[in-house]
Order: sequence, then C-alpha cells, then structure tokens
Amino acid sequence: MKMVLWAMPLAMLGAMASADPVLGMWKTQPGDDGNFAHVRIYACGAEICGVLDQAFDASGGEVASDVTGKRMIWDMTAAGAGAYSGGRIWAPDRDKVYRSKMALSGDRLSVSGCVGPICRSQEWHRVN
Repeated sequence: MKMVLWAMPLAMLGAMASADPVLGMWKTQPGDDGNFAHVRIYACGAEICGVLDQAFDASGGEVASDVTGKRMIWDMTAAGAGAYSGGRIWAPDRDKVYRSKMALSGDRLSVSGCVGPICRSQEWHRVN
C-alpha cells in the first residue's frame, strides 16, 4: 500500500511534465478596435484549442462581451520546437476565421493566420 501512495504523486508529476508548454492564459495584442483579450489555450485531445476567456477595453478595464467563452483556436497541432500549425483562429475584431500557425518562444506566442492572400499576425504574452 505504501508503494501506491508515493507512486500516485510521481504519476501526476509525469503528466504535468508532459503538458504542452503553450497551454495556459495569453494576452492578445489590441485588435482594430483597441480592445484585447485573455485567451485560455488548452489541450483538446491530441490538438491545441483556445477560448476567449475575458475581454478588455483599451485602458485595460474588463468589458462584458457576447464573445466571452467563444472558441478562438481549434485543430492546432504541435509541430515540434515550439511550432504549431494546421489550425484555425477566429479574430473577433474582424469576425473572420484564418488558417493559422503559432510559434512559442518563452512567454511570447507569435500567432499568424491567412484568409486567402490576406494575412495578419500578433504577438501574445503569457498571463500565467
């Protein structure tokens, strides 16, 4: 029985260590309207997904928004070395869905996407 008691924390540590480093809360750059958001990135099966967790105005005040809780990132897969590809991202300021990729470097996440020939990118920063 003693063996089982110490094995459980070790198993939990192993699971935490294998968590993807992109998981967590990220602050977006301000959009066309000057507002920004906190996006919670999480594992959804073998893929990476994200949901708009909170919305803020240009001064940093939290605002009520009908898009809070809406899916922003889906179908993203880890490509190794901090790169993610194959996903989609929804931009609430333009209400468009872009083919997307991401690149993680420490506490910065470069997010880019394209709709046809129109592309845009943002630099997000880790909140926690």
